[in-house]
Amino acid sequence: MALRDEMVNLAKKAKEAAREMAVLSSRVKDMALMEMAEALTGQIAYLVIENEKDVKRAKEMGLSAAMIDRLTLTPARIHDMARGIREVAALPDPVGRITSMWRRPNGLLVGRMRIPLGVIGIIYESRPNVTSDAAALCLKAGNAVILRGGSEAINSNVAIAQVLRQVVAKHGIPEGAIQMVSVTDRAAVYELLQLDEYIDLIIPRGGEELIRAVVKESRIPVIKHYKGVCHVFVDEDADLEMALQICLNAKVQRPGVCNAMETLLIHEKVAPVFLPQVARALEEVGVKLRGCPETRKILPHIEAATEEDWYAEYLDLILAIRVVPNLTEAMDHIARYGSNHTEAIVTRDYSRAQEFLNKVQSSTVLVNASTRFSDGFELGLGAEIGISTTKLHAYGPMGVEELTTTKFIVYGEGQIRT
Repeated sequence: MALRDEMVNLAKKAKEAAREMAVLSSRVKDMALMEMAEALTGQIAYLVIENEKDVKRAKEMGLSAAMIDRLTLTPARIHDMARGIREVAALPDPVGRITSMWRRPNGLLVGRMRIPLGVIGIIYESRPNVTSDAAALCLKAGNAVILRGGSEAINSNVAIAQVLRQVVAKHGIPEGAIQMVSVTDRAAVYELLQLDEYIDLIIPRGGEELIRAVVKESRIPVIKHYKGVCHVFVDEDADLEMALQICLNAKVQRPGVCNAMETLLIHEKVAPVFLPQVARALEEVGVKLRGCPETRKILPHIEAATEEDWYAEYLDLILAIRVVPNLTEAMDHIARYGSNHTEAIVTRDYSRAQEFLNKVQSSTVLVNASTRFSDGFELGLGAEIGISTTKLHAYGPMGVEELTTTKFIVYGEGQIRT
């Protein structure tokens, strides 16, 4: 079968399945999800073996440490995947919920009801956990999903999808509800992106190059998230011990992910005290620092930051640092160089915290907490399908509700328009 025909056939099955998924009962969906979680933990040995094939190949290809970290499945990460599915199962079912209702002067009763988006294509790199997260979220929201992971994770993704598909089949869920593109040829992605007759939304997850390529080629609406240039601003009234712990966590807990801090902004009044402390702690765990001229007056041994560093998403143990005179300058820096992903302020001043929350327009804004909490699981969404840094139709981490839309429903008693 020609590649285009194969993708069209796959998309048609998804479209047919989506009609049944839209009316699937909450009970059936939740039972399937709970069993999917059990199936993953019951197949840990198998999944790890398949994943080791991908990790070995990735190392031979010379992929970065950050990429290999994203690719690696451990028993703990598989348990986390299962826990995410269970949390999705425990969430309220958004499908069929009436979000509002009002009476018109002519007596018509008008409402809005949540419905699935339909068929969602997920194109992603490295992280095999996306396979289970996306399948679970789409199932809960009543959507069919087409999964296309990167070639570097093909064995892991196919194995996870196989485990999940075996479960849903037992519950009478349509075969086309969860599908994995096992073709590693990149041309398969291009063919999928042309199928706007069958696919309603594309969500790419991966590096900026991948996402820009998908946006360029797609005839289907795309949820965009180009990169995560995340900032932490340490205010003049910050608890410096708290700030130290937040900065360490935001940068080094898992540096290869999009919600890791890439630029640290420090108020000039606390910089002389705080900069040596935070630099020492970061350098002890291998972080390479790059600073503005004011920063290098205090830390002369570090590398000078260039204009490109303020835009950089390092995804590595590298951090840019800038000293700023006030909150306004910090927010101006974020507005100029940020990517609308995640920003945090550390402060004990309520008014400045509120000003930061109100004026910074990124999709997640935190007060006195690490940027690493910008994550669907951590924010109570169960899991996330991705993070949107454009405001249509969702903004920030996307969970079950963001995989639905609303339609108008109208109750009449014979009204006609005059």
